Amino acid sequence: MNKHLKILTLLTLAALTAQYAFADGDASAGTSASAFLKIPAGSPRAEALGNAYASLAEGPDSIYWNPAGLSTSTNKEIHVSYLQWIGDYKARTLAFVQPMGKTIIAISGNYMDISGIDRRDLEGVPQSEGNDVNVRNFVGTVSLARGFINNILQLGGTFKYINENLDTNTYNNIAFDIGGKLDFGKIGLGAAMVNIGPSGEVPTGIRGGAHFKTKYYTLVGEAIKYTDYRLQYGAGIEIHIPEDLLQVARFDLRAGWYSRDAAGTNTDSITAKLGLDKTTNVSFGFGLYSDEVFGYGTRIDFAMTPFGAFGTVYNAAIGVQF
Repeated sequence: MNKHLKILTLLTLAALTAQYAFADGDASAGTSASAFLKIPAGSPRAEALGNAYASLAEGPDSIYWNPAGLSTSTNKEIHVSYLQWIGDYKARTLAFVQPMGKTIIAISGNYMDISGIDRRDLEGVPQSEGNDVNVRNFVGTVSLARGFINNILQLGGTFKYINENLDTNTYNNIAFDIGGKLDFGKIGLGAAMVNIGPSGEVPTGIRGGAHFKTKYYTLVGEAIKYTDYRLQYGAGIEIHIPEDLLQVARFDLRAGWYSRDAAGTNTDSITAKLGLDKTTNVSFGFGLYSDEVFGYGTRIDFAMTPFGAFGTVYNAAIGVQF
């Protein structure tokens, strides 16, 4: 058995073992604190591909999905993203990547908040005006990643500082992510364990997936299981329009599917016209990359996901390499 096949076998066995270890978690659905850590912030590309990103993750937007993907970075990069989530919940992410030889280090901050929630008593009666409830959450990270065997094997880890403010209550915690990838060119595998921390205080999860990549398209799939929720699946397709065809930039079109529960009917007229007013499962997006923007490598990503009666989620990001 050659070296690459041994690695592939070990990764497969680890994924199968983890799946059984996390089985039947529905009985404790929603019981972990810091549930906001499951919101797909930081990567419009991942959201557009149905959250199937463990094997494809690369650059700064891999920090919250699979830190091993940082090992593909060859330049310094600043990455900024903005997520408009359901219920007017917003997330803003800033990341910086610094290659140091074969080792990549990255730091990031993710600030999320929602304000103006009516305060109600135990009977559900709204309280006095100006007495609203505010929610503010922050995650700060430090990540390290490195590639081995000509970057066929990629490994990474992330330390997380978590600050959760729920009205007048404040909670602080720490957690860790670890991940690995195998990149054989056209075929790739990836797995990550996220939010490793005190039981019940963070939503620990494991995700694993695979992709098939060609010059003109990429197919990707993934499964993820959190300790406080059932096993979920995602899949996506990315259509590539190469830079040598457009001359100025590479352009990607994306679509994905994710196994979310139904959430009523979306009243947005555009969503209704597209026949997506009752779905929460599909997502769409695009990406644009050019190395000719004032001499800097620049990428722009965007994603949207209809969320039934909760409206539509939007996610946008820009990264600059130098």
